[in-house]
Amino acid sequence: MAKRGLSEAARKRVKAGRLLLAGKGCAEVALAVGVARQTLYTWKKLLDEGGIDALRGVPERGRPAHLDEQQLASLRAAILQKPTEHGFGTELWTLKRVGAVIERLHGVRYSQTQIWRILGSMGFSPQKPNKRAIERNEDAVRSWKRSTFPALKKKPSEKAE
Repeated sequence: MAKRGLSEAARKRVKAGRLLLAGKGCAEVALAVGVARQTLYTWKKLLDEGGIDALRGVPERGRPAHLDEQQLASLRAAILQKPTEHGFGTELWTLKRVGAVIERLHGVRYSQTQIWRILGSMGFSPQKPNKRAIERNEDAVRSWKRSTFPALKKKPSEKAE
């Protein structure tokens, strides 16, 4: 009865089943595990017919993944490289570029929404590059802000009193 092999959804179903077996009401259990009451009634029917094991054995919903763990690892390695190493013109990864790399490496085409989810599941987060010129001279900018910029700023007119 190890919990390690259970998905998050299965753990939620088993918790709900145990609460129901302990005599809690459906509305109370639904609130406790965070599901709709109708969902809980479906689980209660499974529990009544097959016990806790029936709740563990509910097949997971959704389409099976196209990329396995090894393919995701190779995608991670590719993304950790610079985009220019993959033939792109700049050093900025975009969803479109990641999609092109996935298609080139594994022959699978994803929507940008799914690419976003895949990147999130791999631990990547959106980053905005600094929009500063590489040639920027911080001392010159600081000096300009102190001496030239104040003279350029609009001053309040005397009529605005």
